[in-house]
Amino acid sequence: MKALAGLTLALSVLFAGGASLAEVAPRPATEGAAAMDAPQQVLVLLRMPPGHARAGVSAGGGYGDEAGMTARRRLAQRLADAHGLTLVDGWPMPLLGVDCYIMQVPDGRSSVEVARDLARERGVEDAQPSQTFQAQGGAAQPVDDPLMAAQPATREWRLKALHELSTGRGMRVAVIDSMVDAQHPDLAGQVELTRNFVQGHPARPEDHGTGVAGVIAAREKNGIGIVGIAPGAQIIGLRACWQTPPRPGEGDTVCDTLSLAQALHFAIDTRADVINLSLSGPDDPLLGRLIDVAVARGVRVVAAYDHKRPEGGFPARHAGVVAVSDEALASASRGVYTAPGRDVPTTRTGGRWFLVDGSSFSAAHVSGLLALVGERNPRSRARLSLQSDGTIDACASLLQVAHQADCACALVVAHR
Repeated sequence: MKALAGLTLALSVLFAGGASLAEVAPRPATEGAAAMDAPQQVLVLLRMPPGHARAGVSAGGGYGDEAGMTARRRLAQRLADAHGLTLVDGWPMPLLGVDCYIMQVPDGRSSVEVARDLARERGVEDAQPSQTFQAQGGAAQPVDDPLMAAQPATREWRLKALHELSTGRGMRVAVIDSMVDAQHPDLAGQVELTRNFVQGHPARPEDHGTGVAGVIAAREKNGIGIVGIAPGAQIIGLRACWQTPPRPGEGDTVCDTLSLAQALHFAIDTRADVINLSLSGPDDPLLGRLIDVAVARGVRVVAAYDHKRPEGGFPARHAGVVAVSDEALASASRGVYTAPGRDVPTTRTGGRWFLVDGSSFSAAHVSGLLALVGERNPRSRARLSLQSDGTIDACASLLQVAHQADCACALVVAHR
């Protein structure tokens, strides 16, 4: 196979709170690179009456009585007027028992101080400024012949042997990312449903989400392309991000607070077994609360580790999240798994394939592995097994729930 240059595009998922998803807030100075130019915004959470916070309400659906919703909208408008803000939009979050309202902060004012003042108001459960996140990976040059590209997991994880024990059948993996190309020949039939939580940007397939989905669940034995870690699993493609032309020092995939929160809410409400978040940024209270709900319900939440942020950034460092890196870490970084994330062939929009690098795709590997484990034991919350060098032992991780005695997967399969 012709050698491919390791040119990696830094895909940035920029996390800002606003109903207009073209508006992106600046990244906190303590958290890294320069932010994209955009107005500052804050999120204000207004309490619902307890009766309205009920399970089974979809992220896109309504809830409660219209009069109550109207009253909370009026309160949000009064708060915005009193604090010199612009009310942009609002969205119900029945899983958390709140309405979430987005307010724009004028230039020259601190969104942190504005949020602190709003949090003291009667009827406000919490308020927070918008924040910034980055996807942890990007694309190398396209592969001319994807059938010739060796997948790292084929060698390192003995993927063919794993698939004799499990393919992830019956498991549902939510990919919260840019739009998955459900018509890609390696993903056709693998995407159970899609939802678009992005407004103001054309709905079309995008590379990052398509690549993550391919690593997790690309079709097997179809004579083309690659095979996913869990080809028997179904993808729930939740578009919370969108692709833009690359900018110097920035990436080309962006999303905001509301879109990610909507997607998380939907994934939990539709009972996804695994949620893949191939992004990273600063701690975020609203997303943290939604992740806590997911973990409490037994959902495995997987996130990419960011080497540029303390403890890998959020959500990787959040309690209950499975954090995954594309390279081994020092022993001090306990609890972080290492999975393949360099020169990984995967699906690309337009029926193509390409090579990708980064923790985004390491996280996708682990989401697929958890789907394999989940098929054999849906209730398993066991930690993944590690080899002596600290990398994941995929075979042993699966065999600990498959009740096989031998961890040499190929030998186990040969004697079944």
